[in-house]
Amino acid sequence: MSDATLVYDDDCGFCTWWADFIDERSDLEIVGFSQLDGDLLERLPDDYESCSHLVTDEDVYSCGESIETALTYTDVGKPARPLVSFLRQFEDYERVRERAYRRVADNRSKWGQVMSKTPPARRDDSD
Repeated sequence: MSDATLVYDDDCGFCTWWADFIDERSDLEIVGFSQLDGDLLERLPDDYESCSHLVTDEDVYSCGESIETALTYTDVGKPARPLVSFLRQFEDYERVRERAYRRVADNRSKWGQVMSKTPPARRDDSD
């Protein structure tokens, strides 16, 4: 089991698709906003519902950095860790990463038409 937790909007089909993708390919703990407990919630920013977060023992990564970091925990993304580490040295990279994250996040309903799963917060007991 990983020492890191991905926190995501579990009322969003697109977000759920990504959370499941990462869950199937890593040992990260996956926790939806509706499942947050006091300890984890205390570590998140006040506006935590504005984006996803990856929480480790030492750090909290938010928005684009959270997904980028979560992907490096997957079997697909592990080989990219040195590249990600290198790119993080550049402010321009951070701006591009966060702009890309925000563009996708702000258009989740459109992306959800292509990649979506029934979110846990919307499932009934028969799902």
